Amino acid sequence: MATSEERAHGRGDRARYGQLLEHAGRTTVALRAAPDAPDTRLWGSGVLIAPGWVLTCAHVLAASDGRRRDTGPDGVFGVAFGGRPAAARLVYDLSRPDPAAGPGAARADLALVRLLDPDIEHPCAWLSDQPATLLEDAYIFRGHDRPGTDRPPRTDAAHERVVRDGGGGEAGDAGEAGGVREAGGAPGAPGGAVDPFIAVRFGARDARGLQFGSDVRVTPGASGGPLLDCDRGEVVGIVKGRHQQDHVGLAVPVTALRGLGPEHLVAGATGLGPDPYHALMGLHDRWHWSGQDLGRPGGPTWFDAQHAIMAGRGRLWGVQERLQALDLLARLPAPRDPLVVAAAVGEALDRGEGPGAWVLRTWRDGHGALYQGSDPYTELRAFVHYLRIVAQLVADEVHEAPGEAAAEVREHAAHLAEFVQAKAVVLQPQDRRRIGPVRRRPRSVLVEFEPLFYEDGGGELFNWSVSEGYGRGQWLRVDVQESDGGVPFEQARAQVVRRLGARLLRADDDAGPGARVRLEVAVPEGHWHTPADRWEVAASTRRTARARPVGPGRAVILRDQGRREEIDPAWLRRWQRVAAAPGLHALRVPPPRQGGAGAAGGSAGGVWRLLEVAADGAVPALCHTVADGSGRDAVGAALDTGFPAGLWSAAGHGERACDASCEEFHRGVRELLQGSGSLARLPELVRELRAKAAEESAHWARDLVLLYDDPEDPIPQLFAARPQVSPR
Repeated sequence: MATSEERAHGRGDRARYGQLLEHAGRTTVALRAAPDAPDTRLWGSGVLIAPGWVLTCAHVLAASDGRRRDTGPDGVFGVAFGGRPAAARLVYDLSRPDPAAGPGAARADLALVRLLDPDIEHPCAWLSDQPATLLEDAYIFRGHDRPGTDRPPRTDAAHERVVRDGGGGEAGDAGEAGGVREAGGAPGAPGGAVDPFIAVRFGARDARGLQFGSDVRVTPGASGGPLLDCDRGEVVGIVKGRHQQDHVGLAVPVTALRGLGPEHLVAGATGLGPDPYHALMGLHDRWHWSGQDLGRPGGPTWFDAQHAIMAGRGRLWGVQERLQALDLLARLPAPRDPLVVAAAVGEALDRGEGPGAWVLRTWRDGHGALYQGSDPYTELRAFVHYLRIVAQLVADEVHEAPGEAAAEVREHAAHLAEFVQAKAVVLQPQDRRRIGPVRRRPRSVLVEFEPLFYEDGGGELFNWSVSEGYGRGQWLRVDVQESDGGVPFEQARAQVVRRLGARLLRADDDAGPGARVRLEVAVPEGHWHTPADRWEVAASTRRTARARPVGPGRAVILRDQGRREEIDPAWLRRWQRVAAAPGLHALRVPPPRQGGAGAAGGSAGGVWRLLEVAADGAVPALCHTVADGSGRDAVGAALDTGFPAGLWSAAGHGERACDASCEEFHRGVRELLQGSGSLARLPELVRELRAKAAEESAHWARDLVLLYDDPEDPIPQLFAARPQVSPR
């Protein structure tokens, strides 16, 4: 920050701010009647903030008696800038009450006006992304009374005053507490020139907005114009009113624009969609970034002016970093909940929660909340950490979403992550490590049983692990039991179940309000009949918590532990075919033999042929046990031919003939698959069926096991490779 001596010197040398003042003057507009109307008196001012959009005060568009100004057909009026008038129309009025908010809801004296000609090119002012508190070197700007008088502001001392027209009365709406009048009225008759800006001596924020004082009285017609903080090179407020007796004025902070919503759209207007604030600020930030294109013709930009006034301050997160970061953030979807932004800010600032004093609607708002007056290094670390969190959150949101739009979002999130990597290289190693493992939202918890070797008596021994999954093969191991000796399967299962309840609850909490992450259980051949949905885990984190079956409350799927690392092409092709199929249908495996009712099922060769020629939407279904015998062989054949999904009973029968219970099972599976619609919905539909079976008489589904093995999200290689010892 500049010292008081430096600021005092700055006030004496306005050339330091000359370029910035010129930009602010060119973006300030005059609002008046339609371009072809005979009455060209000034209503008030506004400021161009995004291509085709003007921000002003809502009261500027009302006459002194409170009624709407006289406009042309369809509400058209005039906006003058650059020496020419342009047609415009009111689109958003933030002073309108929101019927859903109640009578006591706060309303901002702001309005958004759209230029009707989309081909008009114009400059845009820079709106601050952080709340203004104290103003030590600032200006207010006013639109010009008549087209053709536009000129860049002069910065010599003689023009730090306002030349008032001789016969001008003061019009405008009264009604502000403390004797403040709206500054939107025009002089009663055209006369002498009025300078486009006034120097502000002081400014501070209170409950009503930004109070400021100047050496001269605020000019009529300045209402709606920008309040420029020269120390930061940003528009921080929109001029609202002036005091009747002294040189004190009031401005609406630009952060009040965060209240903009679809309810403020005026009747008959075309708006910016369901989240107009996010869309508007995205247009603003992208316009300013595109203005820095090296191949683009034109003179110095607003950010060139900011560079000039901020040079020598030793900031590591400067104008260029902010400009590029906000452009990258503008390309991301709006956050799903403002609380997500506050939580990300709190994490970046090493606090338990975000700043409660300011509403944070967008990722841009969160960026503005990080300016804490810290030393340059701490400030840089906070910005890098915040952007890393945002990149990960957005990537997680669309990780598995289909379509081109989701792919584009993933690409933008990746660009933001690359930007973060480039800026993090100057951080100390311990800070880079801390920023690296950002807390993410898990989508599943994976339990994996890895077979080690056989005891002398033939018993198989296991290690196990628990991982949190984030999709597309991204896993984080959170618990493990690894030893050279291992333990029998039932002992390993009991160890997992004792710890699993708390782990699932923690993952649910990290995933978001109301979330229930999926439980995935990877087992080797010989344990495909594991009824993981019936495992009873702790229902809460209490020391004496009751145990409940996990299946009715969350999706539970089985995975093949033998599928890891390299993706088999047949597996991937079959997954893609089943996922793209218009519908699913059951493929009974092994098929009943023709003839004798006592036959156990089809031959091995018949099962292979059945699987190899199966249609795209086929899902194998087995009523036989898959622990051994023909059922185990059939599942092995299904996996070898690439099938990613299958349904069977954990209590399936052996080599005996099928009976009425088998027919009930296969009928239920057929109905389930016919109503599923897609492969992606299958885990949740099976969960709903399990919940129903636990309470009603759907006996066939009580032991239902779902194999759901996604090759695009393969299980991880968690343990060091070691030889598998065969029994002797």
